[in-house]
Amino acid sequence: MSIQFSASPAESIADAPADDYARKALIASNVGYAMDGFDLIVLSFMLPAVSTALNLSKSEAGSLITWTLIGAVIGGLIVGTLSDKFGRIRVLSWTILLFAAFTGLCALAQGYWDLLFYRTIAGIGLGGEFGIGMALVAEAWPAQKRARASSYVALGWQAGVLAAALVTPLLLPVIGWRGMFLIGLIPAIVAFALRRLLGEPDLFVRVASRRETRSANPYSYLFASPEATRSTLGIGVMTSVQNFGYYGMMIWLPSYLSTQLGFSLTRSATWTAVTILGGAFGMWLFGQLADRMGRKPLFVAFQAGAMIMAFVYPQIKDPMLLLAAGAVTGVFLSGMIGGYGALISESYPTQARATAQNVLFNLGRGIGGFGPLMIGWLATQYSLSAALSFLVFAWALDIVATLFLIKERKGEPLV
Repeated sequence: MSIQFSASPAESIADAPADDYARKALIASNVGYAMDGFDLIVLSFMLPAVSTALNLSKSEAGSLITWTLIGAVIGGLIVGTLSDKFGRIRVLSWTILLFAAFTGLCALAQGYWDLLFYRTIAGIGLGGEFGIGMALVAEAWPAQKRARASSYVALGWQAGVLAAALVTPLLLPVIGWRGMFLIGLIPAIVAFALRRLLGEPDLFVRVASRRETRSANPYSYLFASPEATRSTLGIGVMTSVQNFGYYGMMIWLPSYLSTQLGFSLTRSATWTAVTILGGAFGMWLFGQLADRMGRKPLFVAFQAGAMIMAFVYPQIKDPMLLLAAGAVTGVFLSGMIGGYGALISESYPTQARATAQNVLFNLGRGIGGFGPLMIGWLATQYSLSAALSFLVFAWALDIVATLFLIKERKGEPLV
């Protein structure tokens, strides 16, 4: 299959300043992704309370996170394609409503099976947030600022995760786990209101008007040429390893700090928050450097850093040294998320951009959802610290895939 693309004149102005639409698109995407981060990570803190209230086993409790991520994969496979067909803003509003409704229903759960159902459907809405928001921002921002704008969207997730780490110890004892689920409705309403004020990006409107675009299958662009196939395979490995490492580390980090080092809930939350702050700085740094140095060298550098810290972090026992190591781990572990939006947007045309974003990132997130299960199984066979060190091998695979399958596309115009 041979497909030719050409850039529009307006899109070739790489150094154009960001306009008012671009800034609004960024805010809307950032707030929506913050909602996702808050919801997913707050569940990890609530699992003991939910398990006690609903009499869940450890495997049932862990499956709530896994099936949320499986739902995200399903959403990623469906929602991105709908966005490429019907528009970024319209479909994004649908996903927010779906996510908000079923997050609220979680507060009414009476047992394992209805809660599992609500979490899975909420995950479908969650799966659409990342890809559509990233495609929207990439199409709205100039090429020379695309990586940093995409990293700002990713920072929304970290803001939500940080809020979960700081707010949960304060509110959970007061309003309970049902009240915590209801809080997840607030940013959903705000994000929906913001997106109602936005129209579709000009680039999407221009491309959507073409006759061949309306009849094309967005999935076909993922393997439209040998170069596209290499990008699809390479990015698939990158997102899978990164999500596997992220969830494997972050879901078990509170438990590691409490069971292995005897930290209280408040102290575990504080140490986890420092790791999250390190990740936020890493995302910001990645976006700034990627627009100057390129995407590929930054990915390799951050993957190597994550590999080193996966080995070093579990060896540290001193609390203050662990605090510093947690910040450094966060920089490398989460920083790469700041680069996926630009990399994927530049690797595929507008006809398939949201499809590629959602399919590749959420497929990685689905595989990454097995990270907590794998780490948990290894912990029962050896120890939790040894299980976390296993991530070294995953990061080594990630470096190989990036070096041999990914093409540098810094500053290229979108088509």
